[in-house]
Amino acid sequence: MSAIRTTRTALATALVAGLTATALATPALAAPAPEKRDHTATRQALQAAVDSGVPGAVAGARDGHGRWTGTAGDRKGDDRYRVGSITKTFVATVLLQLQAEGRVDLDDPVEKWLPGVVRGNGHDGRNITVRQLLNHTSGIYSYTEDAAFQERVFGPGFLEHRYDTWSGRQLVGVAMTHQPEFAPGTGWSYSNTNFVLAGMVIEKVTGRPYGKAVENRIIKPLKLRATSVPGNRVTVPQPSSRAYSTLSRDPNAPVHDVTELNPSLALAAGEMISDSSDLQTFYRALVQGRLLPKTEMRELTATVPISPDYPLFRYGLGISWQKLSCGTEIWGHGGGIHGSTSEAYATRDGRHSLAANFNADWTGDTQSVIEAEFCGTTPKGPDAKGLDAKAPGVKALTGPVPRN
Repeated sequence: MSAIRTTRTALATALVAGLTATALATPALAAPAPEKRDHTATRQALQAAVDSGVPGAVAGARDGHGRWTGTAGDRKGDDRYRVGSITKTFVATVLLQLQAEGRVDLDDPVEKWLPGVVRGNGHDGRNITVRQLLNHTSGIYSYTEDAAFQERVFGPGFLEHRYDTWSGRQLVGVAMTHQPEFAPGTGWSYSNTNFVLAGMVIEKVTGRPYGKAVENRIIKPLKLRATSVPGNRVTVPQPSSRAYSTLSRDPNAPVHDVTELNPSLALAAGEMISDSSDLQTFYRALVQGRLLPKTEMRELTATVPISPDYPLFRYGLGISWQKLSCGTEIWGHGGGIHGSTSEAYATRDGRHSLAANFNADWTGDTQSVIEAEFCGTTPKGPDAKGLDAKAPGVKALTGPVPRN
């Protein structure tokens, strides 16, 4: 989910081919032994976040030498937390599975599955495909950009409305009161409405809540015991730590405990709960092709640029690609929701993975944790948050956005 002003730019094409793998014609040589890592830089990045004001940080990593877990501040290594927009990758995976079974086609117009839902102020579901929902090229306005919604959900109004229940149609209805960002397929703009609609499409195709599809198709097969789709449950299962937010653009505003909330405000765009171990299991299985056939894997990783200003960051179907300072390429997603900022990424071969979480949404540099783990880069200086926040709550309901 995103309260951040995302970069928008026209695209010359709607889709660009993603990564492809080619086998060597000659007998394969033994792979070189993976470099030994002591995760010192990652530990330093977690501590730097706490030094910048984050109450607690946790990260888990896996590579060829095994598993590692690190914490700083008041956190436990097996903490569960709200993962925000990381939910989007689960949702996209389910839709790609349904396509592989012939039950839906990503090039279907949204109108086919949700007649009359995407209409108003220039929005027209007849001209928008399911694929364009998943790669954010639909042009649909993001309901989290709506000023009244922001005040009620991200600002001080949250304390009064934290237990409100939202339906998908209500959230989409907020978006429909605004004009589209651009004509479908002609630009890129991160929109949480896209994935609320994607969840609704899953429900129409399967006849059941989208969360049941996520549970039956991903959570149970992978034995993700810390992962859940909470629905209207307002608490985070134990073990977990408290979550904190200033509910304001002002980093010096009072800090509030925002652990309890009704996650229907995010639905399929960002409501899920998990932990660092489960998130790594999921992304490793996904990038290694254990959840999708080859055709759908190619579609998942067919990326579009988000902006000429960020050539090393691209977006696929509910998953992002970025090239780090050391040249390492990773796939995954970032996510944020009240009092929780998360990252989960893996290399394309799935051999090296990371999942991390800060229990705060107004400070802390999660990108430095990513660079530290995959590149061994020592954090430089205090918090270096990314793009300026557009809504109160700063990182609340965020997705993967390039950092400065």
